[in-house]
Amino acid sequence: MSSRGNDVLDRLRRLRADDAPTHGGRVLSYVYDSGLAELDELADAAARLARPLNGLDPTVFPSIAAMERDVIGFARRMLRGGRSVVGSVTSGGTESCLLAVKTARELWRAKHPDAVGRPRLVAPATAHAAFQKAALLFDLDYDPVPCAPDGSVDPADMIARFGPDVALVVVSAPAYPTGLLDPVGAVAPAAADRGIPCHVDACFGGFVLPWWPKLPDWDFRVRGVTSISADLHKFGYAPKGVSVLLHGGRGRQGRLGRRAQFFATTRWAGYPVVNPTLLGSRSASPLAAGWAISQHLGDSGYAELTAAIRRTATAVRRSVDGIRGLVVLGDPVGPAIAVVADESAPEAERVDPHRLADALVGRGWKIQHQPGFTQSDGVRIPHSAHLTLTPALERGIDEFTGALATASDEVRGTPPADARALAAAMRALGYGEGGRVPGPQAAWVLLRLAGAAKVSADAPLATLMALIERLPAPVAEALLSELLARLSDPR
Repeated sequence: MSSRGNDVLDRLRRLRADDAPTHGGRVLSYVYDSGLAELDELADAAARLARPLNGLDPTVFPSIAAMERDVIGFARRMLRGGRSVVGSVTSGGTESCLLAVKTARELWRAKHPDAVGRPRLVAPATAHAAFQKAALLFDLDYDPVPCAPDGSVDPADMIARFGPDVALVVVSAPAYPTGLLDPVGAVAPAAADRGIPCHVDACFGGFVLPWWPKLPDWDFRVRGVTSISADLHKFGYAPKGVSVLLHGGRGRQGRLGRRAQFFATTRWAGYPVVNPTLLGSRSASPLAAGWAISQHLGDSGYAELTAAIRRTATAVRRSVDGIRGLVVLGDPVGPAIAVVADESAPEAERVDPHRLADALVGRGWKIQHQPGFTQSDGVRIPHSAHLTLTPALERGIDEFTGALATASDEVRGTPPADARALAAAMRALGYGEGGRVPGPQAAWVLLRLAGAAKVSADAPLATLMALIERLPAPVAEALLSELLARLSDPR
């Protein structure tokens, strides 16, 4: 490599030095470290071999179709689907969810050609935000069903929302914010009885829960489950971005569903275009990496890694149970746990999860802040800290639980961050009234006042989260959009 090329790579290494660590289990969100260096090496080698390929046309590059067949076949067996289950490899969980919703909309329109108005998408309030995006993009009404304060949803509440205008009902396995498994076994059959498709969002748990013992059925074994999404770039341990979307159901329902997600046209002057996913040209490298890892691990490898996650989850829950003023939210299963302040304890003994998350950064650990959420019925899911548990964390579990206990002692009795004054000032400026939101310059001033103008891997976030929780959603969303935009604006 030329000296100029080496200089470029040196600069990239310096930039990467500011990132949170992606290996070792010290970041308990966004990254999914198996703890096995051989998997990283295998993924790198497979991705390099596939780098020149274009996933746009597998007739030109048949290796892409071959790898997709293998990945879909593995996922179909993993999710207990029969031969009628078919699917696609996508660029990630969001694309899988988008395509599930797009498919449901197309099938609903075909079934109701004379319908007036938009179809509805019914989901628990804890469903991933990707479904809100899908409803917006594909012109559906998003109908979130309120949950209990611990994030659990009553299947009767979901079933009560069913009607002829419902194009899709969504349940999670598990829900990302809480780690709770939604009642798939009750919701999906009830949806099927009314002719409504049911999607199981297993983007987070799809490559873990098949090997997690003593769970109720939640996959294609449940009557009424018509599609499932599962991410290889999460607990499939592949690099970002590769996921699968599987379609099943009675008879030809799965094949009809998959065809409904396609876009095809010959109505232009160029080559015939057929896209099974949202993207046209797409890299084959993530697919190749995911294919190689799933081929290498197989059922036994994933079972071993899942066993490590189970041991880690047990250790973390035992540690939280021993911390005065802090509790686990609900009864999670799989690789996610959310912790909240123990409201039954006196205020002087409570551990605020956002203060805890900020304190842990100074000890080399990063857990994820989640603002509290007041639902349409007024029931509030408390603000929490999310922990994604990986096999790599097991090696440092004693260090982590020790840091968790020490940081809890440090912040115990410290009240949650208070953003009432800034929120009141924003209301006084008229933001939130009639849908009014701050423009770019005003949003930037407000972010600076909230101490959020500088973002880094070790920045404290408790105050920003408290502000987000207090603001009307459109105002908070405008601020966060401006924050993200400023991060990538040229300087």
